[in-house]
Amino acid sequence: MTIYELGETAVVSQIIRHLNIEFEDCAIMDLTDTEYLVVTTDMFHRETDFPDEMSAWQIGWMCAAATLSDIAAMGAQPRGMLVSMGLPDIESAFVDSMIDGMVACVRRCGTKIIGGDTDSHQELTICGTALGCVSKDRILRRRGASAGDLVCVTGCPGMAGAGMAALEKGLTEQGIRDSIAVKKFFEPIPRIEEGIRLAESGVVTSMMDNSDGLALSLHQLAEINGCGFRIRADMLPVLPEPDGSLDLALYTGGDFELLFTVMPDRLIDVMDVYELAVIGEVTRADDGILLEDDGIREIERKGYRSL
Repeated sequence: MTIYELGETAVVSQIIRHLNIEFEDCAIMDLTDTEYLVVTTDMFHRETDFPDEMSAWQIGWMCAAATLSDIAAMGAQPRGMLVSMGLPDIESAFVDSMIDGMVACVRRCGTKIIGGDTDSHQELTICGTALGCVSKDRILRRRGASAGDLVCVTGCPGMAGAGMAALEKGLTEQGIRDSIAVKKFFEPIPRIEEGIRLAESGVVTSMMDNSDGLALSLHQLAEINGCGFRIRADMLPVLPEPDGSLDLALYTGGDFELLFTVMPDRLIDVMDVYELAVIGEVTRADDGILLEDDGIREIERKGYRSL
């Protein structure tokens, strides 16, 4: 099979098996006896990652936000971001605006751009590398969930997918572009503060960001933890509109929210986290990954594919 036929998750899993490392949102390195350095990198391309309706400023913001979201998923404090850009022959003002967008995002997350590289390229290509620090006794990993733990998310899954759907239908007039859903798609906000708060609580058992979609993220957590999930549709914070909002919540990406599990008797310790919702519970592996709606049905393993 080709890598396009396999899909991103399978390709990454294959690489990880070769390297014999853990499947985490960030690489983890010893910094001191008590602290880890976490490092992540993300690549973006004009053709596949940035809709035509996005401004240069929003392109810069999204690149920074998507990269820093992985830092948030580890419960870490960002310490800096490196940016490398492959640039076609575009206006210098466009590049300036992109950098302004990046700077605005990293400043909102309490850090800064500390370096990078530029080169000529046929297609606009941006690679962001972010660094963060987290106490060794507070780091949050994908592994650690147990049957009986509660499953939680931040934000409203499917919001970015709703924005993408609006654009695909051609609803690109000013009112739609400025709608909450499209803004969420174009200008996601990394959950840095929430990630740190969850790490400090000491009651979160596993966590990752759900940038590729809730369903795919649940399947990835299930594989790593040898568990199943039972998700309740009536507890999912979905959009009241449009039709199909449940499928948007499950199967579309781009939200950059946090998906995590919590000790069932310690939920109160994280209830002050902004926009937190309990959506189900961890079950045994042989129970599968199920959605409780009008009946019980399996949550399919599908979501955003970058390959």
